[in-house]
Amino acid sequence: MTKTFTQDDVIRYLYQETAEKESNEIEKAMLCDARLQEMYKEFALIKKDLSRALKQPSERVINSILNYSKSLNLPSKP
Repeated sequence: MTKTFTQDDVIRYLYQETAEKESNEIEKAMLCDARLQEMYKEFALIKKDLSRALKQPSERVINSILNYSKSLNLPSKP
């Protein structure tokens, strides 16, 4: 019986969250299933793009927050 793998399975494989046996099964399935190969390539590209995403706010955003905070005129602590 051939196991059908879902998007969730491929994502778990991509993030190395599958057991060794399941990883081997997914790898074998990708050799024969072009759709599964394409899904893996697509998710790998998305993962790569996500890792390049901004991990901190821009200077403009920081300044906006600071300016808003200053505009509240809250009393400072002694």
